[in-house]
Amino acid sequence: MSAAPGQGNPLPQGDYVAATRHGSLIFTAGMTPRANGRLMFSGPVRRDQPLETWREAVVLACSNALRAARATLAPGEDLAAVLSLTVYVAAEAGFAAHSALADFASQFLKEQLGASGIGSRCAVGVATLPGNAPVEIQMVAAV
Repeated sequence: MSAAPGQGNPLPQGDYVAATRHGSLIFTAGMTPRANGRLMFSGPVRRDQPLETWREAVVLACSNALRAARATLAPGEDLAAVLSLTVYVAAEAGFAAHSALADFASQFLKEQLGASGIGSRCAVGVATLPGNAPVEIQMVAAV
């Protein structure tokens, strides 16, 4: 199954690699909702907007992390599980639904990977993210 909706492998926005593999573990960099290197959504997440407003941004960031992880696989290999997922949310003061936004990422991974797509997770509110992105997602996966 492919990890649409982005195109190609995620492009690093600085001096780092999109994902690093060590043995059977893959660690991705933080991924923002970019397509072809271009930020498609900007923050901050507002508490007066429906959560659904940000679903596409979360899914795009998560698909970038999944594509980065899959790019480290050898032919015939597949991801066995997402072990850890961290969802950073750049939100205005008073926003409290970080976990509900992170559920969009969990749902996407479950669609892509089945039950193994849902691992441990942390949803963190931050003041800002690179490029004024509304979300950034980092994952650790097992081969």
